[in-house]
Amino acid sequence: MKKLLLITCAVIISLLYSCQKGMISKNTPDCVKDKIRTFEENSSCDDGVKVECYVFQDEDVYVFDPGTCVADMTSEVIDGECNTLGYLGGIMGNQTIKGKSFNNADFKETVWEK
Repeated sequence: MKKLLLITCAVIISLLYSCQKGMISKNTPDCVKDKIRTFEENSSCDDGVKVECYVFQDEDVYVFDPGTCVADMTSEVIDGECNTLGYLGGIMGNQTIKGKSFNNADFKETVWEK
């Protein structure tokens, strides 16, 4: 009986987790949601593709991570109005947005992942 209960719990948890992937967080601005949908359609990677929200210089910013299938890709950083603030990573390993180190940004949530 315990085995059946454990298996049932595991199935339910995996179903709940799988429902989260591909869904966009509720509090995401509409323009960011639209950009995520386009990003998903144009993404060539299957691993590590995600959009994360950070608090950077007192505002929410969104980092579009293209995944791990191609080396030296950059991650676009936008604000809540979909203005591009800069790009992280790449061949040079850039970590500066708007003249400030993005290492000081505070992670808020994963907004979407493939």
